[in-house]
Amino acid sequence: MAGYFKAAPDGGAAIALDKVEISILRSLAVQLLELIGPGPEESQAADDPLAELLIEGPSTPPADPALARLFPSAYMDPEKVPDEEAKRASSEFRRYTENDLRARKREDALAVVRSLDRLTLGGDREAVLKVTQADAKCWLCALNDLRLVIGTRLGVDDDPESELYHLPDDDPRKPLVMAYLWLGGLQETLVETLMP
Repeated sequence: MAGYFKAAPDGGAAIALDKVEISILRSLAVQLLELIGPGPEESQAADDPLAELLIEGPSTPPADPALARLFPSAYMDPEKVPDEEAKRASSEFRRYTENDLRARKREDALAVVRSLDRLTLGGDREAVLKVTQADAKCWLCALNDLRLVIGTRLGVDDDPESELYHLPDDDPRKPLVMAYLWLGGLQETLVETLMP
């Protein structure tokens, strides 16, 4: 398996991970959970499913650029200055959707942490992680979210000749760039395993 996902006979995917890879993936997923933050306070819903559905979320975009990338504004063209109508529509959309989106992103990251926590290293110091198709979708979403956050922090753009891809080993950004590229490889191979 050599560090990338392969199709499993049951329709899921599998990957061999060593102790360092497990630690990095788990750490990144936990950091993502911390960035996303906790859900609405339990007292807001008070065990009432209808009240839980009607809890309003924030109406303004997050100040943190990485969170703004994870929770983008709807109805806004990033290439244009937004008008008042677009701002109002975006605010309303965010108010009623961001809590659910945050909850889904938390569940995706938690699925990654939980599946990594179930692993036991074998005698060769590697563990084979097997994910079902349902878990694979959570993994795909979490890997995408991690890449969005890291890419935002690094200022990654579409230029393949970007200086970020040619950093010297002593540059403090190099480990993040390597993680970004590795996560991209994991994401790509996981997508390939799920294609019919």
